[in-house]
Amino acid sequence: MNEEESRRLRKLAPVISQTTVGLLRKVVGLEPAERIPEEAMYVADEVLEKYGTDGLRLLVMSLTGWAAVEIERDAQLSGRTHEALLDDIALTCLEANPDG
Repeated sequence: MNEEESRRLRKLAPVISQTTVGLLRKVVGLEPAERIPEEAMYVADEVLEKYGTDGLRLLVMSLTGWAAVEIERDAQLSGRTHEALLDDIALTCLEANPDG
């Protein structure tokens, strides 16, 4: 990442961080769970429209950071490995969409 790109991303980071928290507040506990991807898509589309690909990249970075921390925490609390938890996530994806 060059210096100009780094500056652009740092400038957007606070608003995208708040967007991420807002998205998580909206989807945690959302029923039916099938609505979660739909809400995420609306937010991604909004971020792309308002902030372009830099905003979308930051959203992905932010969500990935949160997911990684929570997987690590879940692994520690459950006594399972990160890999076991990720295998469960992959299995859930396959079960949800067995045709690929």
